[in-house]
Amino acid sequence: MLALTDRQWTRLALGALLAAAFALGGCSSQIADLTPSDTQPRPREAGTYLPVHDLPPARDEAGAISPEQRAKIEAELMAARDRQATAAKDAK
Repeated sequence: MLALTDRQWTRLALGALLAAAFALGGCSSQIADLTPSDTQPRPREAGTYLPVHDLPPARDEAGAISPEQRAKIEAELMAARDRQATAAKDAK
């Protein structure tokens, strides 16, 4: 077996530390490089709040569901719920 002196151990340890530093340094990257290019840039002013007084545009009533369609959908959902409940009872 090889016998190493204290000076050789010190050089070996420093070499290992230097190699580890180079290896870990090569793995690091800029965080900015990891973000997609189509993201919006962050605002320069930190700590600003979103405007709460700006409301979204009013919803178009033409796209709302009519009461007849709503009743039909609710009936279909209740029928599906009942079918699942009876299927669960039969499975037991």
